[in-house]
Amino acid sequence: MSMIAERITLEDVAREAGVSLATVDRVLNRRPGVREKTAAKVQAAIAKLGYRPDPVAARLARKETFRFCFILPTGTNTFMSNLEEQVGATAEWLVTQRAFVDMVHVDVFDPDVLATALERLEGRYHGVAVIALDHPRVRAAIDDLVARGSAVVTLVSDAPTSRRLRYVGIDNTAAGRTAGTLMGRFSGGREGPVALIAGSLALRDHAERQFGFMQVVNGEFANLRTLPLREGRDDSELTRKVTEDILAAHPDLVGIYNVGAGNRGIAAALEAAGRERDVVFIGHDLTAYTRRFLVRGIMDAVINQDAGHEARSAARVLLAHCTGEPILPEQERIRIDIFLRDNIP
Repeated sequence: MSMIAERITLEDVAREAGVSLATVDRVLNRRPGVREKTAAKVQAAIAKLGYRPDPVAARLARKETFRFCFILPTGTNTFMSNLEEQVGATAEWLVTQRAFVDMVHVDVFDPDVLATALERLEGRYHGVAVIALDHPRVRAAIDDLVARGSAVVTLVSDAPTSRRLRYVGIDNTAAGRTAGTLMGRFSGGREGPVALIAGSLALRDHAERQFGFMQVVNGEFANLRTLPLREGRDDSELTRKVTEDILAAHPDLVGIYNVGAGNRGIAAALEAAGRERDVVFIGHDLTAYTRRFLVRGIMDAVINQDAGHEARSAARVLLAHCTGEPILPEQERIRIDIFLRDNIP
């Protein structure tokens, strides 16, 4: 039925109702000059044929376009580079929907820099997608954008108490709990410390992952004890130095959970210390690098979120908000994937 409905045109409706095309157009756009009986015939024909207006054609007729902005982080984070590529690919689809995308790169770890970038967008965009920092100034900047008519979607990392329209990303507490269960199982009953490295706990996704991980490890695996979390700002060189310090201070280290990015630095430090085979290493996001680490046995598991799905979902949510069309919540749910060496796609 849906394939047939896609082929139905206004001419088909006019023919079925026995009226002119101009009359059908007046009924659809609720313009005066059509008798009630005639309007009823047109509505009956629409219902019978399953006609649905083409929103893109309607926007074209009204010369209506939308402008969106994606705020992405600076730096060498491989996952974010993948996300940027996916936003670029999604932008090509949005052009067919008469919507256009700009990308802005800022230091999302700095609340003042991120808030200033958001403030500069006021009045320029119909919708904004942002890797959010859960900080009072950032929340205020999001709220101000919304108050001035821009829809805001938080992407990957949330600011839930802001007035954002929707969060697009995985359940990060569940992701952290998953990492905790994998760490406990892969440790094989060995006793000792487990290290956590995050980009920044100011990013809510990193804080939630840490929370979920510690819930499981501290509550279910008495053989393991979690060390105080260290921050590496998602930078490979910084995470390498942090890992070197941890390895030197804890020769009995059982595992490392990398909450954020910087997996290359951790892998390099483990290999340099000759510990890549005995330290359980769990991290996030399947990239060219983490794929290689899995194959070589340096990483034991990767918890993944689909960057393409996130980019497309953010775009669909913003577009639907602007056009007044509904979204499908099931379609926009971002799932958690677990990849081992044996199931890499």
